[in-house]
Order: sequence, then C-alpha cells, then structure tokens
Amino acid sequence: MIDQKTGDKMQNKMWENNAALDKLAELSIKTGVALTAGQELLITAPCEAAPLVRRLAYHAYKEGAGVVTPLFSDPEVTLMRYRHARPESFDHATQWLFDGMAQAFDANTARLAVVGEDPMLLSQQNPGNVGRANQAMSKASSAVRERITRFDINWSIIAWPGLAWAKQVFPLLSDEEAQLALADAIFKASRADLDDPIAAWVEHNKNLRMRTDWLNKKSFVALRFYGGGTDLTVGLARDHEWMGGASVARNGITCNPNIPSEEVFTTPHALKVEGTARSTKPLSYQGTLIEDICVTFKAGSITEATASRGEDVFLKLLDTDDGARRLGEVALVPNSSPISQSGLLFYNTLFDENAACHIALGQCYSKCFRNSENLSAEDIVERGGNVSMVHVDWMIGSEEIDIDGIAEDGSTISVFRKGEWA
Repeated sequence: MIDQKTGDKMQNKMWENNAALDKLAELSIKTGVALTAGQELLITAPCEAAPLVRRLAYHAYKEGAGVVTPLFSDPEVTLMRYRHARPESFDHATQWLFDGMAQAFDANTARLAVVGEDPMLLSQQNPGNVGRANQAMSKASSAVRERITRFDINWSIIAWPGLAWAKQVFPLLSDEEAQLALADAIFKASRADLDDPIAAWVEHNKNLRMRTDWLNKKSFVALRFYGGGTDLTVGLARDHEWMGGASVARNGITCNPNIPSEEVFTTPHALKVEGTARSTKPLSYQGTLIEDICVTFKAGSITEATASRGEDVFLKLLDTDDGARRLGEVALVPNSSPISQSGLLFYNTLFDENAACHIALGQCYSKCFRNSENLSAEDIVERGGNVSMVHVDWMIGSEEIDIDGIAEDGSTISVFRKGEWA
C-alpha cells in the first residue's frame, strides 16, 4: 500500500515539466480569468490537482496577482461525512465560507474553479442524504452563485485529470495510462496542446462571436428542438442576448468563463417552455450520475420527470425551489464540436455540455440581456429571467436533433439540421 506522502511524490513526478499542463495554467490565467495586476485570485480544486494549482499560482504571480488563495477539497473527507455523520449534518452547509467568498468577490477577487472529481463518488450513498446536502449547499451558496451568474467579476472553470475520473472515462487502461489519456483529452479540448493556445483562443472566440452576432440579429422569440424523442419549444426572454466564448464581466474584464467552450447561449423565458426533452448524455451532479432523463414542461415548469438512474437525486434537485423546475439557460453546440468528435463520454458537465446542445435548470445568467448592466433583479424577472438556488446543465443535443428559430410573426428559420448549424 502506498502512503499519502509517497503517492503525492509520484503524482508530482508524473506532472513535472509537463509542457501542456503549464500551457493550460498560463492560458487559464491570461485568457480564462484574464487576471489583472494587483487583483486577488481564489482557486477551488480537489487536493489531487495540486500540481496544476501550483502552476496557476506561478503564472498568476507573474501577471502581478495580489494574493492567490487556494481552497482544496478531499473526496475521502466527503465520504466520511456520508458514512459517519449524524443525520442532521446533511441539512447544514458552511455558510461562513460562502459568505467569505461573496465578500471576496465584492472586493473584485477573481474566481478560478478546477474540476476533476470522481463523478461516481456518491453513487453508493443514501440518495436522501445526498439530496439534503445538495439542497443545503445550494441555499448557503446563493450569494456566491448570484455574483457568478451576474458576472460581477472575471471567473473561469478548467479541469484536472483526476484519477478516479480518468478510470471512469478509460476503464480498461492502467491507472497511469488512464490519467495520462484523460490529460491528453483535456489538453486537446482546451487547445493547450497547440503551440500558441492563447492565439488559438483569440481565433476561436472570433468564430463564436460570428454565431452570436447572427442569432442576435435574428432576435428569435423561441427555439424549437425536435428529433430523438425530444419535441421542445423554448421561449426566449424579452431583450435576451446571445453570448459565447469571451465575455465582459461587470468589472470591465473580458474573460472566458469555461475552458473548454464550444457553446453559444442565452436566457430562456421562464414561463414559456413547452413540450418534452430527453437527455442525450448522462448528467454528473454532485457526485451522482443521472441517466436517461425525460421531462415534460408546461407553462415553463417541469410537471413530469423520470430517469433510469439517479432519479431520486434528480427529483430532489427539482424540489430545491420553484425555479429549479424552470430553465435558466439554453445553449447551442454543433455535433461536430471537437469534444463531440472525440467520441468520449467525459461524465463531466464542463466537457459533455460542449459536445451537445443543452439546457440548464435554475438560475439564469442576467448578463444575457441587452443593456444588462442597467437592469435590476426585478427587471430581469419581468423580462422572463428565472431565479433559483441552482444552475444545472444537461444535454439534449445529438446528430438527430433539428432546431428551428421562431420569429415574432410565427415564421421559422432553420438553425440546426441533424445536429449541425444550418
């Protein structure tokens, strides 16, 4: 048996002098969060991702960061709670921590999240406890989520090839081979494997901007998704604006919130969604894998919901609040995206959502409105924006999906055909 100290040394050696890992770190600081001189940076990451976090700190300080503060999570500590905590523990979350994070964002601290956790971590735990813990965390983190979805500050999400995650994606490979294979997939999807990833992202952002400009010019009142068991009409919020790739935060800094990202997205009308939607990829939510989701919307709200796996957790999610049954985001991703063409199921929303068109339950992005900086929370709701303690993306796109844009006069324009831009 390898002790923790020896295991850490082996991990550090594996990633020592890894050029692509360093490029990902540099890209994340300069293009992802686009850190400015003197700005502080808050990083959250699994403890396994320490080699990446150290490179992030290196590049952050080279860019003139004020203070870089890492917050690490440990899957074993998480499991100890589910195995040994008293029942009342699952109705509580660390409110003081989220209050501190909200205070940091109010002081213009940038936010960088590193994901890489085991997607199946909580699959064997009591679904009721998982649902209660998720609900408690959603309530406690509402102030943080509000600042992120409002784009108060520059923020970004990147990935680390966690071992348990890697074994889920590549179950037939050895531990080291699986982790290196996942790392290669992450680097490729993030464009960190290229000679100049930063220049590549400049070009990629231009291409995404072409899509958003076209959609904003059309100003559809709704989108209809149909094919593969889905027939869903998503009304779009009044004065909605399509976004994708680089976005300007309210503090004036242009950042890339997701690395990788292949989507263009906007805000649906919370009261104007009708029909049936089926998931085309599993949803990994808070350590539980949820598969074969099928929901029915009426007047914007989910009235029926099933899943072949993880249904109890999904239903608990829907019961978080009224807004959890309504949409806060709709996003378009062609089936030809690099992540889709990799043929991999990542079991991670950051990647899988960039392989397919998707919708998100819960809180809307208030940034996705024209003149959003002048709109109050009440203005956002009046225009159709949703309010919730959660924001959870899941995939409904595939090569079978067609999408029509519906104009104000009822006429339609082809947007997607067989999973591709029309």
